[in-house]
Amino acid sequence: MATITECRGALDRLSDGLARADGDVRGAAALDRTLSCHVTDLDTTFTGRLTGGRIVVASTVAGPPPTKAQIRLAMTGDDLVAMVGGELNFAKAWASGRVRLEAGFRDLLKLRALL
Repeated sequence: MATITECRGALDRLSDGLARADGDVRGAAALDRTLSCHVTDLDTTFTGRLTGGRIVVASTVAGPPPTKAQIRLAMTGDDLVAMVGGELNFAKAWASGRVRLEAGFRDLLKLRALL
């Protein structure tokens, strides 16, 4: 089972990858939205923003997200680490219910480039 430190590291690597992206991915990452990632098996939520092409984690809180972010993710820590490491395909994980993504319709259209 992935640890909180490993999950935070995965989010940092994802942020670094978004910052280096170009084309459609860069456009999708250029959103300025609040973000939460609930790691279900650790019952921990990372909150922050997707801004300037990066994920900026502002806090780590116990339990589910304390407020409703504009972009909300939920998954196990192992799935988060595997997705960022390229071992788990986001679209397949989302389609199978292993990963939950909730956002407004317009944000989902932009985020599809990241998927």
